[in-house]
Parts: sequence; C-alpha cells; structure tokens
Amino acid sequence: MRMPRATVMKVAAMEARNRLGEDLVAACPAGAGSPALEAAGLPARRPSRLDRLLATDRAVLLAFRRWHGPWRTRLALALTRAGDGGGWTAMAFALVCTGTREGMRLGLRLGLAALLATLASQALKRGLTRARPARAIEGFRALARDPDAFSFPSGHTAAAFAVTVALAGAPHGLGPAALVLAGGIGLSRVYLGAHYPLDVAAGAALGAAVGLLPRLVLL
Repeated sequence: MRMPRATVMKVAAMEARNRLGEDLVAACPAGAGSPALEAAGLPARRPSRLDRLLATDRAVLLAFRRWHGPWRTRLALALTRAGDGGGWTAMAFALVCTGTREGMRLGLRLGLAALLATLASQALKRGLTRARPARAIEGFRALARDPDAFSFPSGHTAAAFAVTVALAGAPHGLGPAALVLAGGIGLSRVYLGAHYPLDVAAGAALGAAVGLLPRLVLL
C-alpha cells in the first residue's frame, strides 16, 4: 500500500531536519551552537557536566589575569624555574653532597620522585593531548614559554608534589618547605598561563601518588 504523497514529503522533511540537527550539534561546541540550532528550529544542546567543568576551569584561568603585575610575574617565573628539571637536579645534588647517609638517601628520593613524576605526566599528556591555553583560547598569551604543546596534567606540579611526598618527615623542616614550594609552583603555572587550574590539580594528585614509590624503595 502506497503512502499519500503529502505523507511521504512530510516524513522526508522530518528526516532531513533530524540530520541537520545532528550535523549542527557535532560541529558546534556546547553552548556555542545554540543560535545555529535555534535558527534551524531545533532545541539547543544542554551543556554536560564536563562542559561546565571545563568552562569553569577556563574562567578561573582568565580571572588570574587581573592579578598580573611586575613583581608577581617575577616571583612566578622564579617558582617555575625552581620546578624545572635542573632545579630538582641541583637540590638532589646538594643533599647528596652533604656526605651524610640521611642526605644521600633524601637526595636519591628527591631525584627519583621528580623523574618518575615527570615521566608519568609526560605519558598522560601525550595520551590525553589537551592543548595549552595559548593554543586553545583565541588571543590568549602566556607569560612564559610553553615547554610542549600539551597541558593536562601539569608536569611541574606533578614533580613538585612527588618531591613533597618523598621528603615528608625529613629533618630540618624539608617536608613543609617542599610543600610550600610545590604550592607556589602550582600557582605559578596558572598565573603564567601555562596551565588550567584543573591541570595543576591533576598534577598534584599524580605527583602525590608517584611520590610514594621512592619512599618504599629508599626506606
């Protein structure tokens, strides 16, 4: 039994409209596609929880720009340099050069923690491939050179918190000092525009977990 011509045309129009809606949703990010969808007579896609989380992450990063100032920028750059590989190598070498058994043990812990956290964060970065803010946000400029193209998680923060865990309980206040330094390094990465806050939080969690291994290996 053949369908009436008017019914066939109505069904074809509905199918074309549905295909158009799917194409618009796929092409437009959450929130940005609403006008296009409304113009096509289709309901706008509601942002998911992940969309809202990433939007908040970006908003907090952009809010940091209101705190930019010469002395804060110099401090942030100094903290970031302290969290470079060369900084951790120098600290580990200084502890080993004390010539004491405790100093050598702590120096090896520090070096191993920083190395493992760096390797783990780099592996995750290349697997998740979240773009740096300067690459993802139009017109955004970081205050420091990005060491690579990927953002999540923060390698500087991961290494800093791994060292903090590795040195926890060490004499002469090394543990609390490492914690203060790690917090400063994490904040500096957001301040400088090198990372989103979520990158830093993930880096801190990763580093804290990785930092347990040197404590188990080097008792």
